[in-house]
Amino acid sequence: MSKSQIGNAALSLSKGRKSEIEMGIDTGGTYTDAVLVDHATGAVLAGAKALTTRYDLSIGIGEAIAAVFEAAQRPPRSARPRRSISPQEVDLVALSTTLATNAIAGGQGSPVCLLLIGYDQELMEQYGFQHELVTDDVVYLRGGHDVLGDEVSPLDEDAAREAILTRRDKVEAFAVSGYFGVRNPRHEIRVRALVEELTASARGQPQGLSLPVTCGHELTSQLNAVRRATTVALNARLIPLLRELIATVRQTLDGQGITAPLMVVKGDGSLVRAEWAMRRPIETILSGPAASAVGAWHLAGQRDPSINSGHGVWVVDVGGTTTDIAALNDGQPRLNPEGARVGGWRTMVEAVDVHTTGLGGDSHARLDRQGQLLIGPRRVVPLCLLASEHPEVIEELRRQVAAQERKDEAAQFVISWRRPINWLSDEDLALLRRLEAGPQSLTRLISEMHYAWLLRRRIEELEAQLVVQRAAFTPTDALHVLGRLQLWNAEASRLGAEILAAQAGLSVETLCEQVVRGVSDRVATELISKVLEDEVGPPDWEREPSAAALLERALNGPGDGDLSCELTLRRPVVAIGAPVEAYMPRTAEQLHTELIIPPHAEVANAVGAVAGGVIQRQRVLISPLDGGERFRLHLPNGVHDFDDLEQAVGYAQQVMSAHVEAQARQAGAGQVEVQMARTDRQARVAAGWGQEVYLGTELAFKAVGRPSPARR
Repeated sequence: MSKSQIGNAALSLSKGRKSEIEMGIDTGGTYTDAVLVDHATGAVLAGAKALTTRYDLSIGIGEAIAAVFEAAQRPPRSARPRRSISPQEVDLVALSTTLATNAIAGGQGSPVCLLLIGYDQELMEQYGFQHELVTDDVVYLRGGHDVLGDEVSPLDEDAAREAILTRRDKVEAFAVSGYFGVRNPRHEIRVRALVEELTASARGQPQGLSLPVTCGHELTSQLNAVRRATTVALNARLIPLLRELIATVRQTLDGQGITAPLMVVKGDGSLVRAEWAMRRPIETILSGPAASAVGAWHLAGQRDPSINSGHGVWVVDVGGTTTDIAALNDGQPRLNPEGARVGGWRTMVEAVDVHTTGLGGDSHARLDRQGQLLIGPRRVVPLCLLASEHPEVIEELRRQVAAQERKDEAAQFVISWRRPINWLSDEDLALLRRLEAGPQSLTRLISEMHYAWLLRRRIEELEAQLVVQRAAFTPTDALHVLGRLQLWNAEASRLGAEILAAQAGLSVETLCEQVVRGVSDRVATELISKVLEDEVGPPDWEREPSAAALLERALNGPGDGDLSCELTLRRPVVAIGAPVEAYMPRTAEQLHTELIIPPHAEVANAVGAVAGGVIQRQRVLISPLDGGERFRLHLPNGVHDFDDLEQAVGYAQQVMSAHVEAQARQAGAGQVEVQMARTDRQARVAAGWGQEVYLGTELAFKAVGRPSPARR
């Protein structure tokens, strides 16, 4: 089976099956999207959006689900009648979630204990590695193995028991990482068994259920003991959070009458059952960008089959909060071989190689002290949306226009979020009580304070803690003023634009055109940065004035200069997201490349959530022993020695093919196909007349299948 065939089997919708309705859900930073897709044809039957409720994702998900069924009942634009779709007809639900990414970036998570087997505590502290371990509750246990998988010292089971019993009522999960545990996981497996045995009666646990426990060898086969410990600890912290989300989503689906199985998108774009994801939530980081890449490929491929025939494209997803850029090769998102980095933590999770920037339709557009236009990275509520929910803000905006407000905080409001707040200070609680009456003008709040700088800082801190939210002028407002978008209250957008335009000495239309062009120019710059980062290294435009000057001339012309230049992006751009028709044509023109905006681009992420397949990967290593006379096979359950290399390969193929197929079925696949790739590593002897030394063999197994639509 070829690579392209495997990609098509995993990431395309199969043919020749009875009609099945699948639902895709994507929770983005601003919007939650839902789609209904006909499995047999790949056609999008209906799509809908709801605002993401970041304090409780299930609320926005429930609203999006209700909206997509309402959309399915509305007559389509074409003359063909649309049959009604009932919740009971849905055969599969797939969820792309930002929970893991946001939780890691925000330092959120449950209390966990990290059990390290065979790690040198003094060495870890000497080089400051303990700061990379996510949790302060770290226990060092005697044991561990060497690079060949031989036991260095016996596992100290008594110390492990004591650590587990001491903490079982204080933590919500355990993480286990053994030194060279990927070469021999026996000590990790034994400690996991002890955790399961000793925590079955932990306080607050249902009778007979143990606390969650994750082992490092379950998540990766790569060496790097510190980063593996980081990854397994992050995974343990996320388990209770994802369990809670999936439970509430399942409850929401049940309330809608949807009994179909629930699956979750991983960071590589593939799908797993919700139950599987709850054990390995770390694998769902960058779930959203992965879903957007898969959705863009699926929708654009329907319009232009050449995209599915091995041609690479760039996917640009312009959302409300961020813009994500990723490469698609042979119909599959390119993965980051070094592991995904989120919130300062470098993990060992293979996830989509995405370039993310804080730029979107809801980015804060404002002027700096020099009168220069700035867009992002802060995400705010657009004034048009705020006024549609709180019409009373129109009067305050009119007052500021009449007063010719020139303060930095003009045309900005503060809103209270629904969130537990019993841990706040008295001053914060007083502010929130005032916000209970509705959005408050930031200029009014500051004018009533003796220490304006203190209020500004407190509001910024409360924003970061998701307690309050800011509303201000955005690119979405600019599009409302220009008549290119008609979703909410355009009067509020115009009033906000009048305030900013007066500050800048521009007409309202000129200001709004500058905002829209500013977004297009930033997207072009970020695309160029991503290409250069992949091919040369990350550019630093602020510290490289010559490069910045060439970039400016390539995008906007030479101006008064004598030197002109242009840049050409060789691969086409597939643009998705609700506002891309407003921003991306200029970007594509600047980069002299083809622009593809597929149908249903506004809900492509949700399409990507349901268009993916189940993929399970596992790598195993064969190491030479005794100068190459014997061979050691490192398997997930231990090591096995052989006198012949091909015997080791054959045994690995037999065992691991069955293993990854079983994993794929546990992850939710129906029919499964398995492939193996073999890499023999050799080194040439410096002065050995062409002789080579055998260093080892890596066997990469991949199981691919479509999700099974079997109901609960």
